[in-house]
Amino acid sequence: MMSEETVLLHFEDEAEQAGRLAQAAGLDLQLIERHRFPDDELRLRLPARLPPSVLLYRSLYRPNEKLLELLLVARTAGRLGARHLSLVAPYMAYMRQDMAFCSGEVVSQRVVGDFLAGLFDAVVTVDPHLHRVATLAEAIPVPHAVALSGAGLLGALAAERRERPLLAGPDAESRQWVELAAREQGLDFMVCTKVRHDDRRVDIALPEGAAVAGRAVVLLDDVASSGHTLAEAARQLRAAGAASVDVAVTHALFADGALELIHGAGVEQVWSTDCIAHPSNVVSVAPMLAAALTTMGLCR
Repeated sequence: MMSEETVLLHFEDEAEQAGRLAQAAGLDLQLIERHRFPDDELRLRLPARLPPSVLLYRSLYRPNEKLLELLLVARTAGRLGARHLSLVAPYMAYMRQDMAFCSGEVVSQRVVGDFLAGLFDAVVTVDPHLHRVATLAEAIPVPHAVALSGAGLLGALAAERRERPLLAGPDAESRQWVELAAREQGLDFMVCTKVRHDDRRVDIALPEGAAVAGRAVVLLDDVASSGHTLAEAARQLRAAGAASVDVAVTHALFADGALELIHGAGVEQVWSTDCIAHPSNVVSVAPMLAAALTTMGLCR
């Protein structure tokens, strides 16, 4: 049933993902028209009239221009009738920069979090990359801050595609996702140790005594960007005798050349959720998002 109380706004480049969510949640779907002038300024056009409750779908990969879009849309939506405005951002940007490591460094998480809190009443995201804060609400202080996880979906996919796979996290930060997926599927898991030298040079060490010989291993993480961490982990696993190595990630950022690097390191399959549109997408987060929105009372 289509909800009469809530509308889901989206941009053309995310029509497929927003459409899946609208169908799963029973929401009315409306397009935000977007035009770029020759000087790079944007002209946006929302529906002429909005209901009191409005959801905006915008996944914040390549975020800088999209943050401006959010500002323009949020400030306009209120004048068109919206009284409660929620952001559904399957990928949330600027979450990893949560402290200043040197004098004068911008703590982007705090700045962007406060910016979003000034625009929205609720924020829903998937696997935000939080380091030293325990909850999404600490990073984005809105009345309703909901962080979901794609780990369970990826764990189920791994168990379906491989016979009793060993789940592996490429570094300590991945433990939360790998442990969750392994627990839900009753699978073995391990977590590697990483030493990062810069954005593209990392060293990976398998756990001491790790029994990977002859095992189907699935590297599971929240995000893949340059691919260097996953590639080095795959090399170590192959050297240790893994029968196969696959990759499963929530957020398929994959910078140029990343997939080639990963496959060149011995990875067979790469699977991801549709939080970010990518050819590796095999799992939709729409049902999970719809369930969360229903719990929040934003759809039926």
